[in-house]
Amino acid sequence: MKFVSTRELRNTPGKVRELLDDDDVVLTANGKPVGILVGVGDGELDAAAALVKRVRAQMAVARLRAEAFASGAAAMSAKEIDAEIRAARKARKSA
Repeated sequence: MKFVSTRELRNTPGKVRELLDDDDVVLTANGKPVGILVGVGDGELDAAAALVKRVRAQMAVARLRAEAFASGAAAMSAKEIDAEIRAARKARKSA
């Protein structure tokens, strides 16, 4: 993977386009990654977009699982989970 700054993308977009022919490009701002540019061939846009959405969903699930583990929620029993759901629904109705 190549790394390209947002400034480089702005100043030399043709060079970045050429990089995409060979590899994916990590876009950086202030030295930190902010995105990934992926080259897409003819007829591949819809498939690539669907894969990106799937990966984002998997990353969200992984984050939620890590948060549940860190907070102890992953160790809750089914009764405790049901009680939390009932309390949340009750609070929502009264709001």
